[in-house]
Amino acid sequence: MKEHPTTHSDDMSDDREAEVDPVREVVPAASTPGKRRHKVEVVLEENRPSLREELHDRKIEQLRQMFDRHRGDRQLILLQDFPDPDALSSAWAYKLIAEQYDIQCEMIYAGALSHQENIALVRLTGLPLQRWTLETTKTKDLSVYQGCVFIDNQGTTCNLTEFILGAGVPIAAVIDHHSLQGEINAEFTHLRPDIRATATIFTEYLQAGMLTLDSSISQHVKCATALMHGLRSDTNALRQAQEEDFLAAAYLSRFYDPQLLNAVLQSSRSKWVMDAIERSLKHRIVQNNFSIAGIGYLRYDDRDSIPQAADFLVTEENVHTAVVYAIVHDKDEEIEVVIGSLRTNKLTLDPDEFIKEAFGQDAQGRFFGGGRSQAGGFEIPVGFLSGGNENSDYARHKWEVFDAQIKHKLLNLISPKDNPVYDH
Repeated sequence: MKEHPTTHSDDMSDDREAEVDPVREVVPAASTPGKRRHKVEVVLEENRPSLREELHDRKIEQLRQMFDRHRGDRQLILLQDFPDPDALSSAWAYKLIAEQYDIQCEMIYAGALSHQENIALVRLTGLPLQRWTLETTKTKDLSVYQGCVFIDNQGTTCNLTEFILGAGVPIAAVIDHHSLQGEINAEFTHLRPDIRATATIFTEYLQAGMLTLDSSISQHVKCATALMHGLRSDTNALRQAQEEDFLAAAYLSRFYDPQLLNAVLQSSRSKWVMDAIERSLKHRIVQNNFSIAGIGYLRYDDRDSIPQAADFLVTEENVHTAVVYAIVHDKDEEIEVVIGSLRTNKLTLDPDEFIKEAFGQDAQGRFFGGGRSQAGGFEIPVGFLSGGNENSDYARHKWEVFDAQIKHKLLNLISPKDNPVYDH
């Protein structure tokens, strides 16, 4: 996963300051039992809603000012290589809001749409998405774009990031619900790791009047439906939703199309997904309530079967966390990468911390993975060992090495005393 350490410019100081939640900074998470709380604690706790509203209003105003400064511009919206419903719907909402300011946006991704629900969402709504490979991007005249935007990611999961930033396209905005992945040099930054879905953040923008949804406009109805799907997807069908997510869903309920959403949700699993689930069941090991499964090689187009297999494994009795991984081969780019997904029902397990501790960083200090509440993922380049799949013995040996190393790193955290490395 790519990360781009940068520094904030001086004129971003107000925006950076606004990123700090004053409520979280000054109000203790909980008072010590039996200890009388100070008067200032009570006052601050009573002011929590107003402080949060003030921060929200400030962000909305900063976003409006950013759009005003870029009237008539063209921007690129960069999604993660394998965009999910939250990313797709949020990017569409950004595009529609930007059009109110005469800003034309193109939504691009470098990977693949392989999850059946994502394919159905794009096809049934006509969501304006474009696939740009790295080779395609090199043929584009990037000088026509005055800015790029990262939605539901921070550039670390997009293969186009390095090239586009290297071409001198500045970052206009980063809007995400994941924890900070590294320093960001963006004109507008809004990170809300306390929010379950980026779709919730964009619905709040709509509620603030950034775009007035109209049920008589087909595009608005389809975007609202996409946002409802994104919100539903990242909150586990609202079972992990918080107050802000429920409020966003209530607002979207006035505009979305239930039949269209149902059609997206009823899309069937492909044969490749069923095969991945079967392999994960066959090869899983269960230890300390963790289920770990390496499923060998996958085609690039079937990458989304990995999180679906993890979703399935975590439903097993006495399992609270599942990790599924595979070596994914991209014939177009002639690269291989180990891709993995984590799903957990354990509230005290932080996927972001767990994955970063398990797999660490590359030579440039970029983490191989991260996550959000109850879900995470990682990508580890195969590098020099890429290719050679036509030789079955070589491919098998390579898989055995990567499979053993990943299990070793995971078991170091799960049960270090039981890890074979400690037997010597």
